[in-house]
Amino acid sequence: MPTPGPRWTTLTRLRGAGGGVESRPVRPWRVFGRLVAAAALVLVIVAFLGLSASRRIAEHESVNDAARLTDLLADAVVQPVLRDGLPSGDPAAVTALDDVVRANVLSDSVVRVKVWDGDGKIVYSDDPRLVGRVFALGDDEQSVLARPTTEAEVSDLDKPENVYERGQGKLLEVYRPVWTPDGTPLLLETYSRYDAVTERSTALWRGFAGITLTSLLLLLVLMLPVLWTLLDRLRRSQAQREVLLQHAVEASDDERRRIAATLHDGVVQELAASSFALAGVAERAERSAAPDLAEPVRGAADTVRASIKGLRSLLVDIYPASLGTAGLGAALQDLVGGLAARGVTIRLDDADGVEAGLSAETAQLVYGVARETVRNAVTHAQADEVLVRVDRDGGTVVLEVRDDGIGFDVDAVLAAPVEGHFGLRLLADLAASAGARLEVSSEPGAGCRWRLTVEQGRAHD
Repeated sequence: MPTPGPRWTTLTRLRGAGGGVESRPVRPWRVFGRLVAAAALVLVIVAFLGLSASRRIAEHESVNDAARLTDLLADAVVQPVLRDGLPSGDPAAVTALDDVVRANVLSDSVVRVKVWDGDGKIVYSDDPRLVGRVFALGDDEQSVLARPTTEAEVSDLDKPENVYERGQGKLLEVYRPVWTPDGTPLLLETYSRYDAVTERSTALWRGFAGITLTSLLLLLVLMLPVLWTLLDRLRRSQAQREVLLQHAVEASDDERRRIAATLHDGVVQELAASSFALAGVAERAERSAAPDLAEPVRGAADTVRASIKGLRSLLVDIYPASLGTAGLGAALQDLVGGLAARGVTIRLDDADGVEAGLSAETAQLVYGVARETVRNAVTHAQADEVLVRVDRDGGTVVLEVRDDGIGFDVDAVLAAPVEGHFGLRLLADLAASAGARLEVSSEPGAGCRWRLTVEQGRAHD
């Protein structure tokens, strides 16, 4: 089973099924949708945090209200009817307190009343099953008896003394000291329903949610015009970038064409004339009385002709005259022939069949990518062999350039371009601006493969 080669990395992406540039157009409604989704997410988060905060605030206020109510009941209702016989279980004292508790203390909110002595004995409760039972007082209860104050909290119904309150839901527990006429301290404890916390929390949340929702909607409405302006500027900047890139490519082509024409009509012609002149001088020298001058002059003529050959190869690299006249296949032949003189084996698959109906823009793009990738393989990749193939399937043209050079780390070069590579991003932008897809497959020691896919008719859409 053959070993799979390096993975392909797409430097540009086709639009839809193919074609288009890499940069996607800005879609305002998609951005607005994301903004609304973000606002909804913020609203959910704020709602959760607000609900938690309102519940904590409501619980704190309800606990304080329960403490104030218990203080009022203790001072105005319970304390006046306490008798000295209550700690010992005197029936008259218990009945007197029970009558007042049932008439003036127990209600829809207060569901249980207990009175403890300092030893943890319940000397009175509206539930007779608790009277006379002894439970260990906690540190808080003992502290309240030692230093008179009022304490309130959410009741822990798992405690043994709360066995008969467990069926009434969550409760608020308040305890404070009271005194019999002879000064005996007792602990008054009341249990209130937690419903007040829920009701107050709901009221707080409704007010908080209204303000929050209104503020978010107002902020969203105020942001929409600003966002629309920014998106419009972004669209214009993208359009300008594409226009500038296209102008840069066209200016580069024009400059290459001008330089090639100047060299061909100027320096190359002058050197050709000089080589002919030197050759004539060498012939005359051989026939004259100074044959020893013929050999150096003939060598100079050969040097000039070699320079002409090198310049003509350079002209092919800069701008192939055959691209506009003889077509893409001839231009690629000239490119391969010029670079092959540098000692690298370059093979070109028959590219003549792709030229029929090929637009000038597509031919220029295919040639430009082939030129840069082959030149990179010859100059930097230390390749011994390079293969150039151009195929066409209907309206799709595919260029593939493969070399057996040293390869490179594609991800690393994309992240931090290094000197020695011609610039993947620039080549990718060139392909993207023409609506093509450019891919590369390489890794250190595994050579390099380039693949350019152009859909005829989509270039420069």
